[in-house]
Amino acid sequence: MSAEEALAALRSAVGTALTTDRGQLAALTTDKSGHDSRSLPLALVTARGVEDVRATLRIANDHGIPVVPRGAGTGLAGGAIASAGEIVLSTLAMDRILEISVADELAVIEPGIINSDLNDVLATHGLWFAPDPASKAISTVGGNIATNAGGLLCAKYGVTREAVLGLKVVLADGTLLSLGHRSVKGVTGLDLTALMIGSEGTLGVIVEATVNLRALPSGPVATIGAFFPSITAAAAASAAITAAGLRPAALELLDAAALRAIDAHLSLDLASRGDSWLLVQTDGAASAAEARAAIEIIRSHGGDAEITTDREEGERLFAIRRAFHPALEALGTVLIEDVAVPRSALPQIFAAIEDIGGRYGIEIPTVAHAGDGNLHPNFVYQAQEGGGVPDRIWAAADELFVTALRLGGTLTGEHGVGILKRRWLGDELGEAQLDLQRQIKRVFDPRGILNPGKVFAPES
Repeated sequence: MSAEEALAALRSAVGTALTTDRGQLAALTTDKSGHDSRSLPLALVTARGVEDVRATLRIANDHGIPVVPRGAGTGLAGGAIASAGEIVLSTLAMDRILEISVADELAVIEPGIINSDLNDVLATHGLWFAPDPASKAISTVGGNIATNAGGLLCAKYGVTREAVLGLKVVLADGTLLSLGHRSVKGVTGLDLTALMIGSEGTLGVIVEATVNLRALPSGPVATIGAFFPSITAAAAASAAITAAGLRPAALELLDAAALRAIDAHLSLDLASRGDSWLLVQTDGAASAAEARAAIEIIRSHGGDAEITTDREEGERLFAIRRAFHPALEALGTVLIEDVAVPRSALPQIFAAIEDIGGRYGIEIPTVAHAGDGNLHPNFVYQAQEGGGVPDRIWAAADELFVTALRLGGTLTGEHGVGILKRRWLGDELGEAQLDLQRQIKRVFDPRGILNPGKVFAPES
């Protein structure tokens, strides 16, 4: 059957939720990764509810047309980028909070709700949704789940997976599945909920989530900003903090190149005070004691630390960290990488980044969620004609990935694989596991219509 027949069937099923307007389609060929397919998709369906999602997938599956699930488009690995001949299925308009249970500390939500908007509502109930990506003001919770996003607070409170109890997911043929549970515990059968989290829209489309909430932390919150003479000294201090059994809510590390970029973006003078900067925040009943212990460790590693318990001043320090990506975007095109290593290996991976940057003649500004060993080395370059990442940048990134794996780490800690990391997937998983994962993909999506070319490279 032709694409025109499929569009006619879609228009009959979802009405005005379907558009083929070229202006709207043009925005769907890229995301925050900077990659651009430069190829307009066939159509956009902005789903208003579960039935729009089911109808879209059923018709697309019947006609063999690829479907790209998409939320706010804030992904950093190209996982929601569309190309010619594909239908984009957006859940951004599905943004309702369906239920908040204070007694059970859970909420039932639609996938399109913005992370920070959810927490604004939950705060009135004395609750919060702990996953805290740096993009929380613009990213959807559905997108957080699809990539298993982490963020600034995950060292203490965990990544998105730890906050999801259950999901409703629509499969490629339009079948609606209810996965997981509302109870704190639940081990009936295989854990398909966990399988969906981080699957990047390759197994199904999330249409509802039951998420676990926490009581808002009580007591004072202490925030520490510390400058160090070298990035390796700062990395050693962060590793020592976690080795001492401390669990700060946030433990973030910025290198010299990152500080210079933020200085230019915010008109500050951070780089004159040190070669790197460590941001530490403690909360809860043990906040004061943990902050004192962290200060001692920081100073023993040569750090110059300042501490505040003032909320506004603490937010000012966090604003420095959150300015990292906007600051780099102002410098040029950015390949935002995402590797993770054991926390004890932070000094080695930072030393490797300096060495790789020196040998390739490029600067690699880096920020790290140091509390869990997740780093974001950023490769800034001037876009070349025709688009795409220059070979020299990929060669440097390849060395970085190999180093992270050698140190016992992973290719991606929270951004996902998408398009940009798929060529290295086999290096980490091995051929046997990669083949098993492809088989699982075929069980959920026999015709291969869901987000084709993402995570798994096309099979020859």
